[in-house]
Amino acid sequence: MRTVTVEKQPLRTGVLMPARDLALAWGLIMVIAALAWLFTVGQARDMGIEPGTMGMALALFLVLWLAMMAAMMLPSVAPVAVTWARAIGRQSSGAERAVRTTEFLGGYLLVWTAFGLLAYGGLALTGDLVERDPDAGKWIGAAAFALAGLYQLGPLKYVCLRHCRSPMAQLMHYAGYRPPLRDLRVGLHHGGYCLGCCWALMVVLVPLGVMNVVAMAGIAVVVFLEKLWRRGPLLAQVAGVAFLVLAVLAPFQSWLLPGLTPSDMM
Repeated sequence: MRTVTVEKQPLRTGVLMPARDLALAWGLIMVIAALAWLFTVGQARDMGIEPGTMGMALALFLVLWLAMMAAMMLPSVAPVAVTWARAIGRQSSGAERAVRTTEFLGGYLLVWTAFGLLAYGGLALTGDLVERDPDAGKWIGAAAFALAGLYQLGPLKYVCLRHCRSPMAQLMHYAGYRPPLRDLRVGLHHGGYCLGCCWALMVVLVPLGVMNVVAMAGIAVVVFLEKLWRRGPLLAQVAGVAFLVLAVLAPFQSWLLPGLTPSDMM
């Protein structure tokens, strides 16, 4: 009796993982992002939109910040994160796989946590300035929009965006990393480029309101399309021009600055 051997079809060129596995991984990431959105929206509904840190202690702010980053960034990070996790699964098993995956996620979140510390300090400073002089809010808002617009149109944004839009090139680069703490360094490296790509978009939350759900959702869409849409680089430039226009309008249009307007003036 002849034995028929069925060979597994190799992946097509440019396909990072089998379609079924990719769909399952994306589904899991969407569930995590959805839960992060539910948590963030629930907190935002109770807190409202006010200047500064809204009385939050640093620890609470960082918890909310990481939830926001998970909600806003996970979908756009999925191609690299899913594929690297798949590579970890092929090379490891059991506890080692869990440790390596935790290292990767920990490195990525560590980058955004560090930026969260800077964001907390910036919000505390702007909150104090607005409390002393409410008119200072319009100039802070104009500066925030201008900074975001100029960065969106600058060369560093393009370099970071190109990195984030090339998951296969990243994985080839990361394959050369060696222990110890290989996965932590991969997470830090990718998180650094992700931060370089998106930090200016987060700056506009200062005038729009850190807990402004509509603003967060809009920025999340821009981040997702910049990284995954074929017209992403063009969208980044369009967003940059739009921010510069808002910088010009901000001193004369207070409705553009809910995050810099004291609650008694809203």
